Amino acid sequence: MEKEKKKYLELLAKEYPTKQAVCREMINLSAILNLPKGTEHFMSDLHGEYEAFCHIINNCSGVIKEKVDRIFAEQMSGQERKELCTLIYYPKEKLNALFEQGVITEDWYKLNLQNLIAVARDLSSKYTRSKVRKAMPEEFAYIIDELLHMQVDEDNNQIEYHRQIMKTIIRIQAADEFIVALAELIKRLAVDYLHIVGDIYDRGAYPDKIMDLLMTYHALDIEWGNHDVLWMGAAAGCEPCVAMVVRNNLRYGNIRVLESGYGISLRELVLFAQKQYGMEDVTDSALQAISVILFKLEGQLIGRHPEYQMDERRMLEKIDYDKGTVVIDGTEYAMNRKDFPTVDRAHPYELTREETAVIAELRRSFLNSERLHRHIRFLCSKGSMYKCHNDNLLYHGCIPLDEQGNFEGIRIGDTVYKGKEYLDYADRIVRKVCLDISTNSEKDFLWYLWAGEKSPLSGRRIKTFEKMYLSDQEVTEEERNPYYEYYHKEYICNMILREFGLFSPISHIINGHTPVKVRDGEAPVRANGKLIIIDGGFCRAYHKKTGIAGYTLIYNSHGMRLKAHQPFESIKKVLEENVDIESSTDIFETEEKRIRVKDTDIGKSIREQIEDLEMLLEYSR
Repeated sequence: MEKEKKKYLELLAKEYPTKQAVCREMINLSAILNLPKGTEHFMSDLHGEYEAFCHIINNCSGVIKEKVDRIFAEQMSGQERKELCTLIYYPKEKLNALFEQGVITEDWYKLNLQNLIAVARDLSSKYTRSKVRKAMPEEFAYIIDELLHMQVDEDNNQIEYHRQIMKTIIRIQAADEFIVALAELIKRLAVDYLHIVGDIYDRGAYPDKIMDLLMTYHALDIEWGNHDVLWMGAAAGCEPCVAMVVRNNLRYGNIRVLESGYGISLRELVLFAQKQYGMEDVTDSALQAISVILFKLEGQLIGRHPEYQMDERRMLEKIDYDKGTVVIDGTEYAMNRKDFPTVDRAHPYELTREETAVIAELRRSFLNSERLHRHIRFLCSKGSMYKCHNDNLLYHGCIPLDEQGNFEGIRIGDTVYKGKEYLDYADRIVRKVCLDISTNSEKDFLWYLWAGEKSPLSGRRIKTFEKMYLSDQEVTEEERNPYYEYYHKEYICNMILREFGLFSPISHIINGHTPVKVRDGEAPVRANGKLIIIDGGFCRAYHKKTGIAGYTLIYNSHGMRLKAHQPFESIKKVLEENVDIESSTDIFETEEKRIRVKDTDIGKSIREQIEDLEMLLEYSR
């Protein structure tokens, strides 16, 4: 036997010192392989919409309501089922409200404890008892475990035993805490794993609260979006990223996330903007000031990186400041303003002394925000450019292609990065930036990932300048990478899947970034089911465009289905009126045989463990 293998088996033997211990673990692992796979939920493009996201996390994308309706269809009215669902979603808040209404009695406690145990028992059936026990709040784990596994016997001993447990919980005034514990267990069991396919930040007001919520979630991964990487670049002190983040939040009226959320002061910017531009609305002045700073910084960055091939985006040199026009692709367009007091026509990309001070102060604020850096560290640790999981490929933006449908990328030094190699390179650079071991040039690359036409996170020509200063809709249209035409074709999707080592006939690409315009008849499932777009317009700004308010893709042991959500009003209304998010379901792929743990990535790992244990048995003999 090889020396290394012998050493490994000797170490393994310390964990399983007897033949019985090895056999017991092999039996346990073999049994786990035949359980149904856990339920995965996929969401993307949350864009700071905290309340809607929080509710969907709490109602498990409607799965809780489905379970309650199925279990209690014959026993409860529709209103009673809604009451129970709200109790599960927001147990503390609902208990407080019911207490004030004088609804809670001993009988109420008995009934609702029984109902919650019934829901938890149903959801726990697809997991091992050990896994369910680990998911329970530690202080009530033993009691909940007993209640979930009641066995009916001839003399009803177990029933009486459990009845006494319930009575004691109520008598010692522990029922509220027990209800909260059961509600959390139910939500934990309803969704085994969560995938966030990019863009937590920007547009909506509370991305910081979403990050706080995700940091408490039991099991998840994040595929970075272009907005996320932009914030990562800003947190690392990349000045064009700082300017763009500030501009985005001024543009969408989200100053709160900067000032209150992350302690980033806009005072110097506002004072400078009022002095230079003096518009009636202070925000308009600040937006104009930071935009000019941004276009200068972008012009400098593009000049430093000819490999980005983005010279056409150096816009300040294309302006006729006397006429108030700009020349783009040989055509002259009238601009909606001609007042650029801080631009030196001979050196348009040089910052003035005051502009330099403003961006330096903003940069310091981003570098010194402890809460922001806590969130960015989490984003880095749980995130990646893409993920292969259970035969599916997850990424936010695109895999850049050329006009013929071949992989296309970018040349960095002597290397041209394309396909999987390109995303792996980008992943390495983002991590280096987050770990503060990068060069300034590598920090610049995070801006490119935000804005580059050949960026796998963007895949379009960002036209911030045109949208701000031009009225002509045609020139503001952002050209997209050919990927967004080719991803309708099954053979292209299969080519991409093979590039990432996925050859299974049940493999899919799960993609965010581009809102599905359901209102216009667009469908989220494309390329004969090989690609699924899960950006349904979570952000309020997109609701009119998409006609819905976000998707959740659910992948359980029976197959895949999409939940399309309608706009969410408020948590307050849920508590007062038991109003849930309205969601419609599209089951688009059902497996003939139920998917088991053995068919998943975890199953592969368990089989390897079993093989190792078999080797240990043989070695011990």
